[in-house]
Amino acid sequence: MRKITIIGAGQSGLLMGIGLKKKGYDVTIITNRTGSEIYNGGVLSSQAMFNAALDIERDFGVNFWEDECPEIEGISLTVVAPDGSRPIDWAARLTTGSANSVDQRVKMPVWMAEFEKLGGKLVIDDVSLESLEDIARDCDLVMVASGKGDIGKMFERDAEKSTFDKPMRALGLTYVKNMKPRPDYSAVCFNIIPGVGEYFCFPALTTTGPCDIMVFEGIPGGEMDCWGGIASPEEHLEMSQTILNKFLPWEAERCTEIEMTDPNGKLAGRFPPTIRKPVGRLPSGKIVLGLADSICLNDPITGQGSNNATKCTEIFYNSILARGDLPFDEDWMQKTFDEFWDYAKYVVEWTNGFLLPPADHVLQILGVAGSHPETAQRIADAFNDPRDLFPWFMEPAAAAEYLKKIVN
Repeated sequence: MRKITIIGAGQSGLLMGIGLKKKGYDVTIITNRTGSEIYNGGVLSSQAMFNAALDIERDFGVNFWEDECPEIEGISLTVVAPDGSRPIDWAARLTTGSANSVDQRVKMPVWMAEFEKLGGKLVIDDVSLESLEDIARDCDLVMVASGKGDIGKMFERDAEKSTFDKPMRALGLTYVKNMKPRPDYSAVCFNIIPGVGEYFCFPALTTTGPCDIMVFEGIPGGEMDCWGGIASPEEHLEMSQTILNKFLPWEAERCTEIEMTDPNGKLAGRFPPTIRKPVGRLPSGKIVLGLADSICLNDPITGQGSNNATKCTEIFYNSILARGDLPFDEDWMQKTFDEFWDYAKYVVEWTNGFLLPPADHVLQILGVAGSHPETAQRIADAFNDPRDLFPWFMEPAAAAEYLKKIVN
């Protein structure tokens, strides 16, 4: 029985651990918080997941919230002009299957319990480089699914694949109840305010039941870079409403009666989107493999974080199974990452594109989508698989060819 240790008990670490336990591997997961601490702690992410990633959870047998989690049925997109008008404003249903969002404070404790129920060993501890040496010496494979602290620093930033070296957005999350539903069908309501930032919201399931998640993405130094010094839930909620009242009155109209879901239903921060090399080397020369966000950290602007982590986990999991009794050496680690990068590079390029001022050809396509339902549909469904945006949406020449076809 091959012995595998995973550092980190998030979306990727727990999914991997549960999958491998079901295949008979000896698996240990080490994390620094108990399920109770996670459940009663602060918000971890926004985690909207589209159907391709949800299918992976179904395949792993951990889709425990299908019946109670509100569905996300479509995508709406609005671009705001300087005068406050909405020259681009459309919506389209997802034809690839509905999406959903389960608060990780709800999901992770249940997955932790499921992992232990399957016979997995869950250890609550802080892992240092020194203790990681002992762990690596005793295991066939160590995977790091947490990018924090000295452990995360083992993975070298890949300058060739990392477009940015600083945070591109000041982020704020607000979990609320009593938001007025969007008419017609539920959706991720995505609003772009050029020169200011972005706001999107969508239904979700949290510790107190169904809710909506408000996500604010402010350009650093701009008017939506406003979360510094805000500590209390009341101040956080007030700032959320202030932003909507100023820039997005149609969204503010949905939020006249909102309340925080719980005192911990908020998050603010910033980080640079970063791609890291997948192999970490310990002082002894032992190697470990990075997993998901520890080696491919995207800005949440396109809602791909948990989706990317889940798809990465599936690829790494299949590669582990296919390896059989052969060693998990550096060549295998690099090839496994390369297989994931063949998918993730499209997600990263698309996400990074939204962090820059929108290109003319992108604005043209987004505008045409308002009167061409097939284009709107294709953009909406690309949240499930961003590869379908290439090249027609991402490359100017291909966009021109696409527009020529549909306009004529």
